[in-house]
Amino acid sequence: MRIYRELNADTKQRISQGLKNRTLSDSHKQAISNGMGAYWSTIPNKPNDGNNEIKNSINNENQY
Repeated sequence: MRIYRELNADTKQRISQGLKNRTLSDSHKQAISNGMGAYWSTIPNKPNDGNNEIKNSINNENQY
């Protein structure tokens, strides 16, 4: 399970190569998009310092 959103360049490249040349129906693409949107909304950004964590939680509260 991930802790933060950020990935290193090597990992991004491996994911990209593994996903190439796949064909998906439009309904399947939309289902993936909906699921990934829900998933990523639960993963916080990696804080740069101790103050960012507090700022992110305040920003998340203001979004709803």
